[in-house]
Order: sequence, then structure tokens, then C-alpha cells
Amino acid sequence: MDEASETVPLSCRVRRLGHGLWRRAIDWVLPPVCAACGGPVADPEALCGTCWGALQFIERPYCERLGIPFGYDLGPGALSAEAIASPPPFNRARAAVIYGGPARDLVHALKYHDRPELAAMLGRMMARAGREILGDADLLIPIPLHRWRLFTRKFNQSALLAQAVGRESGVKVDLDCLDRIKATRPQVGLSGRDRLENVRGAFGVASANRIRVAGRRIVLIDDAYTTGATIGAATRALQRAGVGNVDVLTFARATLDGAIGL
Repeated sequence: MDEASETVPLSCRVRRLGHGLWRRAIDWVLPPVCAACGGPVADPEALCGTCWGALQFIERPYCERLGIPFGYDLGPGALSAEAIASPPPFNRARAAVIYGGPARDLVHALKYHDRPELAAMLGRMMARAGREILGDADLLIPIPLHRWRLFTRKFNQSALLAQAVGRESGVKVDLDCLDRIKATRPQVGLSGRDRLENVRGAFGVASANRIRVAGRRIVLIDDAYTTGATIGAATRALQRAGVGNVDVLTFARATLDGAIGL
């Protein structure tokens, strides 16, 4: 026995051994499967090699405002045609992966299929993709659910992601500063114009909470960026409350040539 192990109490070593045996017993009865496709993997809450390889990670070069990847480097500070034609209300948006394939499966599993444990893995990817904006952030705020939607879903996937990103980055998380004050229809299947109308006036910051965000640098957290309607409405609500700067961080983002149905 080495000197380091001698300093660990016997009770702790026994608990560690018991935990390891229990983990192996569970894996024997319920072998771990890929979080995206359900195929066999070595570790729980992991992706198989095929699904990992199919993820399209967003790396530079990309639009400095919207985080849309470019096919080639356009130089420092380059903006996409979308950002120039319709500048977003927020400052910068970043995402870990392109929405589609296994990324879409992961978003749906977390959001609709009662898989909250996936938030830790997705949050780690988000923290890596958002290092630049997280380094400037004072506070992480998730896109909230309306209370009736939260009651039926039982958890807010964006809040779970915000907590995971907060653990990875050390940035403080505020879960209840931003409110969803209007029950909206699901955005699935709506046109871009209908999405904008659907979330108009949907968010607000109570007067008592404004002191918590006034002048602060906020990063809005959500699972996916599609048309930007929801993110835009939430950003404007924070700006009305006196927020100094709003950036956006999501796990996935849709591109113009990709599907946006959520």
C-alpha cells in the first residue's frame, strides 16, 4: 500500500469499493447505451463512436455576431449576411454543434424524452464552445418555461443546461430572474413570422428582480437556436430591465440549410 492510500480512512476506501461494485452490477444488469442512438457504449451518458463522429462541432471561422460557421476565413470580425441584414438584439451567439443528426436526437431526448441526466454532457460541450463569452459574463440566465409547461414537463431543460455550464465555467446562475409571463404555443411547426408573434411579450423581469440584472453582463442559455425568435424576445425583456450586455449560448444551432423543427 502506498503512502497516499494510507492517509485515506478505511471507511472511505470501503465506500469507494462498494460504489464501484454497485456501478459494475448496474452496468451488468442494464448495460450503458449511447445517449443518441441507443447502441452499446463503455460508459454511461456517453456517445458511441459513430454518433460522436457525426456531431458537427462549430469552430472558427464563424460570424462574430451569430456564430454561423463560414466555409472559409473571411478575416477578423466578419459578419454573416443574416447578421448584416437583420442585426440581432443581443451581442454574440455561440453554440457547440450544428442542429441535426445526433445533435437533434440529444436535444429531443433531453427536452421531450425525460433524460435530464444528459444536461451534464451537453453543458460541458457548451462551456467549451462559449469560453469567450463566458469569460466576460456576470450571470447565466436560462430561457424560462411558463409555469403550466413546467408543471407538465417537470423540469426546464434550459435551467439544467445553465446549471451544468455554471459548474464548468464558475459563472453564477440565476434561475428565476427572468419570467415567462405568457403561455405560448409550442414553436414546433410555426413559420418564422408566427414564431415572432407567438413569443411577443412572453418574457419579463419583475420590478423586484431588476436590481439583480441592472448593468450586468448576461449569457442567455437555451438548448437550441433556430430562428432566434425566443432568444430575441427574452433579450429584449432583459434589456428593458437594464441589463448591460446580453450574449447567447446554446448546445445546438440550426443553419439556413438545416432543419429547424423543434
